[in-house]
Amino acid sequence: MANAIYQREIINQSGSKMLSLCRSQLEKAKVAFREHDSDLAEEVINTENRVNALDLKIEEDCEKFLALYNPVAIDLRFIMAVRKINFDLERIADHAYSISKYVVDLDEPIEPHLFEKLQFEKMYTTISTMFDHITAAYEEKDVKAARKVFKKDKILDQINRESFSIIEEEIRKDSKVIRQSLILFSVVKKLERVGDLMKNIAEEVIFYIDAEVLKHKRKK
Repeated sequence: MANAIYQREIINQSGSKMLSLCRSQLEKAKVAFREHDSDLAEEVINTENRVNALDLKIEEDCEKFLALYNPVAIDLRFIMAVRKINFDLERIADHAYSISKYVVDLDEPIEPHLFEKLQFEKMYTTISTMFDHITAAYEEKDVKAARKVFKKDKILDQINRESFSIIEEEIRKDSKVIRQSLILFSVVKKLERVGDLMKNIAEEVIFYIDAEVLKHKRKK
């Protein structure tokens, strides 16, 4: 029993490490993209190997825990939640990687006014706040913190909905920004997907703590 508790804590710590690592990746990708910093972008790209290695470790540790200890009730919910959270975090890191690739591949910085028009900073500030809520929810078993994520995600959805018409208007004004505008539009889409993944993580934390399944329920 003691060994099971120890292994469970190892998995819990790995989950916290994955959360911190993926948040760092996304924040560095933001700075690299905003400032057209190719060195920082390369760092994000190279760190992807660490993310993948930790992803595999968590998955393997969860599988071993299921096989060796036959968990029930809250322990089973914990392992199920960690596996799904780990999957979503790895996808968030993939988006950070893709954003950083734009920096490496693009031979010119994005015009500053395009960032302002598409509320780029607001999207990242919102995502950062969502990470704060998720971290508190995961580490402190705080369901109220997890539920705050859903409201924040609506901000990202709204910015994403408005982005196409804004991009269309900017291209009409100046055809020279077509490539920059389309890349920024793609990044906005990726950030909106990050919000969806954060929402998924919040649902899993609530499931683990309260045994409440939220998937599909909020759509009704």
